[in-house]
Amino acid sequence: MAKFEESTGHPYGKAVGNLINRLASLPGIGRKSAERLANHLLSCPADEANSLAEAIRQVKTRVHSCSVCFNLTENDQCDICADSRRDHHAVCVVEQSRDLLALEAAGIFGGVYHVLGGRISPLNGIGPDELTINALVKRVRIQGVREIVMATNPTLEGDGTALFISNLLANDNVKITRLARGIASGSVLEFANREMLADALRGRQSF
Repeated sequence: MAKFEESTGHPYGKAVGNLINRLASLPGIGRKSAERLANHLLSCPADEANSLAEAIRQVKTRVHSCSVCFNLTENDQCDICADSRRDHHAVCVVEQSRDLLALEAAGIFGGVYHVLGGRISPLNGIGPDELTINALVKRVRIQGVREIVMATNPTLEGDGTALFISNLLANDNVKITRLARGIASGSVLEFANREMLADALRGRQSF
């Protein structure tokens, strides 16, 4: 559906049409959802709408990348990097901060993280220099990291990024592992695809 033209009149008025366009440009928000959100903001108390606007302003002015792992934080270092109880010699490499949050929710990993800021994607003009790969290599060599856990997404580009990093660190004294893949607990073999089965077989462990 075409965007409302900001320069011409329409049933919502220029200001509301502009708001709907901005909301509809957000990931996962379609035109109908944008209209519902806009209608809510119009009908809610002014304090509620202003609080939302202020929250957006604050995250854009206060939140930045951690100086160590490039996770999002309001401080020089994120809470994970600043936590002395974590194992700082085990680093889990992820593509985005949202991937870090997903792993932290599992409550299993006791090390720290490194956020690449994406994955190598030549077709989209993203090379190693656009990511934080050089900072990761420097971190491994200076901080004496003993293990790198590759947690890039299991896609062609994600695996390619992990392989590129592994090659860079091939001559360093660091153990490189990746997240286990394959058959999830409770699943049925006949419904698993070929890639899942292949990963499960390659990653098999002692019984």
